[in-house]
Amino acid sequence: MKVVNLKQAILQAWKERWSDYQWAINMKRFFPRGATWDILNLAGPGGAGGSPSLLGAQGCFGGPHAGIGFDDFSRDLCVQSLLEIMDMFCDRLSCHGKAEECISLCRALLSALTWLLRCASFYAEKVKEPLEQAAAENQLKMCLERLEKVLSSTKNRALIHIAKLEETQCQAGLRAGPAGGTQTPDLASWSTVEQSLVKLGENLNNLGNSPLRSQADDCVSLIKSIPTMLSVHSEQLNKTGFPTVHAVVLLEGTMNLTGETQPLVEQLMMVKRMQRIPSPLFVLEIWKACFVGLIECPEGTEELKWTAFTFLKMPQVLVKLKKYPQGDKDFTEDVNCAFEFLLKLTPLLDKADQRCNCNCMSLLLQECSKQGLLSEANMNNLIDKRAADKENSPSLKSAENANIQPNPGLILRAEPTVTNILKTMDADHSKSPEGLLGVLGHMLSGKSLDLLLAAAAATGKLKSFARKFVKLNEFTKQITGEISKSGSVRALLFDISFLMLCHVAQTYGSEVILSDSNPPGEVPFFETWMLTCMPEEGKILNPDHPCFRPDSTKVESLVALLNNSSEMKLVQMKWHEVCLSISAAILEILNAWENGVLTFESIQKITDNIKGKVCSMAVCAVAWLVAHVRMLGLDEREKSLQMIRQLATPLYGENTLQFYNERVVIMSSILEHMCADVLQQTATQIKFPSTGMDTIPYWNLLPPKKPIKEVLTSVFTKVLEKGWVDSRSIHIFDTLLHMGGVYWFCNNLVKELLKETRKEHTLRAQLTLTLLGHILPNLLTDSSKWHTLMDPPGRLSVWCALSSYSSHNKGQASARQRKRHREDIEDYISLFPLDDTQPSKLMRLLSSNEEDSNILSSPNRSMSSSLSASQLHTVSMRDPLNRVLANLFLLISSILGAKTAGSHTQFVQWFMEECVECLEQGSRGSILQFMPFTMVSELVKVSTMSSPKIVLAITDLSLPLGRRVAAKAIAAL
Repeated sequence: MKVVNLKQAILQAWKERWSDYQWAINMKRFFPRGATWDILNLAGPGGAGGSPSLLGAQGCFGGPHAGIGFDDFSRDLCVQSLLEIMDMFCDRLSCHGKAEECISLCRALLSALTWLLRCASFYAEKVKEPLEQAAAENQLKMCLERLEKVLSSTKNRALIHIAKLEETQCQAGLRAGPAGGTQTPDLASWSTVEQSLVKLGENLNNLGNSPLRSQADDCVSLIKSIPTMLSVHSEQLNKTGFPTVHAVVLLEGTMNLTGETQPLVEQLMMVKRMQRIPSPLFVLEIWKACFVGLIECPEGTEELKWTAFTFLKMPQVLVKLKKYPQGDKDFTEDVNCAFEFLLKLTPLLDKADQRCNCNCMSLLLQECSKQGLLSEANMNNLIDKRAADKENSPSLKSAENANIQPNPGLILRAEPTVTNILKTMDADHSKSPEGLLGVLGHMLSGKSLDLLLAAAAATGKLKSFARKFVKLNEFTKQITGEISKSGSVRALLFDISFLMLCHVAQTYGSEVILSDSNPPGEVPFFETWMLTCMPEEGKILNPDHPCFRPDSTKVESLVALLNNSSEMKLVQMKWHEVCLSISAAILEILNAWENGVLTFESIQKITDNIKGKVCSMAVCAVAWLVAHVRMLGLDEREKSLQMIRQLATPLYGENTLQFYNERVVIMSSILEHMCADVLQQTATQIKFPSTGMDTIPYWNLLPPKKPIKEVLTSVFTKVLEKGWVDSRSIHIFDTLLHMGGVYWFCNNLVKELLKETRKEHTLRAQLTLTLLGHILPNLLTDSSKWHTLMDPPGRLSVWCALSSYSSHNKGQASARQRKRHREDIEDYISLFPLDDTQPSKLMRLLSSNEEDSNILSSPNRSMSSSLSASQLHTVSMRDPLNRVLANLFLLISSILGAKTAGSHTQFVQWFMEECVECLEQGSRGSILQFMPFTMVSELVKVSTMSSPKIVLAITDLSLPLGRRVAAKAIAAL
């Protein structure tokens, strides 16, 4: 059958004014039954009641002259006849043909829309002519009725949307093609639609406030909504608490102050979209979480971290959130509204003010105004309201805290100071080392160092800060022509930079120190020492490692110097060599003490020499002793522990170098962190001097003699009862994850989750990626566990998948996460092998159930057997996370194609529904790119999934194949 024959038939029908009955008879006469007839379903037994033809729509409005074939709108009867024919084609528009034919249907609908808009615009303009008004209004009414009928169908809007994308892609291809190629066919385009909308809008003013104007406005709104029809979600206005936002903020503030802001911004936006949170309540939840974290964190360094997170980092996060599309809303108004809500939480604000000894709200408002998040008028209004509330609040000032400077004010002042210090550190150190030493001395006083580090961490400057101190430490290797005074200055610069870097590594993680840009073979001394000699959580050092066994002649001279001199020599000393030699020297000294060659008094003299001038020597000595003690038997540890005790006790005397007391404070903190594990294991107590800093927070959290499974259960239960996760619980979960491993942690957390049937409890849980690769496939392939698969786990699985994929691809993981990723990556590769011809463990799981093995899958089914968007985008399948997601969607596809139904198929339905709810239009690179294209036809058979919007959401419309799959599925609905 040729398109031109159908067009001739339509033109004949138009001229002869066929009735419905004549239409059905003649169509069957012109086109005898056959394969093509059945596919097109041009006319069924019921005449016009059958499904209208795809090519019929093309005949009227498509083809090479789409939208411009008939434009003599002054011929009212001809236009009326065309509108009546359109009724027949638009009542139940469908196509069960090939994908290309469905794409043609999409284009025909776009052509029809263009023609109707031009028609409506013509008659809207005619209305202003008095003699033509009545006839024009009647014609316009008929035109708007058809326009409304076409646009009221979500299916039609979805098909038009595909035509728009198809046209955009074609134009891009033509622009990229060779010059002088094939001319673009004169097709209806979205730009033509937009031009017609502008013209119609101008002419609508002629209608006044008539019903026709209202009808036309509704149509215009529907057309304008087509490009964004998937990005509109209804917001949850009935809810006021969103624990997931709270958990994300608490987790970031507790564990990842140094992380980049962009991954956090994207994760928060994903949660906002997934849970459809209104912007004011979203911002409110962020500030609530910040104040809760500020109130419940331990004193000392953790409090400074939370202060920096709240007052420096989160305003920067909101600045980036402001850049995201907000529709017609003004984000600054949402921020203002959020603060208005926050003002009503007086007990929370009062508690924060008492903890911080200041008006936290006022300082936060000023910072937000400075960042352009609040207008000055709104800021002043909010400050005045808080001031009025505070008149009835408990008095902040007391005899104890009257002279204490509030941390928020100190942090805000520290931030510009960090910038100034970074500039100072860029100068040539050799020109004025004494001036630089003065700057560093001020940094060491009181809690200045921790304030500066927290401010640098919250503003993304800590790595730069650390790199400059690594360079300073390297600078102190220069000893040419050194005299007495310059020798002491150089020793102090080495010591202060070394101690600062140790403190940064212990407080914020060693990853902050390391650099990938070092020239080959030129790794700085501190990086080498930190990686090989510094004790850290989870790192067991070998005391016999070559790094602890330097040149023997240097060791002998160092032992002689420590044993014979009254005090340490400073001039011409190579401090980096001393620090590398001290471990072997301590071993020699210990052996001599054990064998009675040295007395305790001699040991005291030696340890005084080690700690009396340059504290770094004591740090390096204790680092080796900690590794050494772990290797000794119970009856062999005494002298090593005594030596640690001697080195940890400061030397208070007159003959010490400048800033000794300040350096000792940092040294004691470093040593306490280093010794914590080994002292617990050996049941030894060493009283470290009061440093003014906090003792180790969140250390030794797990109760003794209690199985970790019971700890996990009790902590998770408490979190659910409270309704929010606190910093202490986060640290306990982190410790359990570290001890039990990813699989153990996720498996047991899922078991706890499945005990919960209350939806609001389940929404609060946060899980890890392993759920998708290990736990979920086991649940879906074991029929005895299908009854446990309720809706909340389906929802939760999607949230975990989206969260993991987003952070995995767009952000930098914390040091702890990176460390564990390296440990666990082998497990993922064994689960999902890289060789596509090799059957994966998941596919063996699919076929392990004898009853369902033939239904679900073949054990030799490979990743390449079902094409997905990820393969067309050439996404790397060497990545374990991509591997997990691809296999998970293969499993889901197998379940959908199986003949057996049950809780597992219901779970798959919930899973896919939540995927659609959580994704925005055009979300290329989402987890749905791993879904096989063949799944689309299976999904639309499920009643709740047979929606045009769902089809658009689950197919990658940036790909030609994606558009054809979507068009075919939607046209068949």
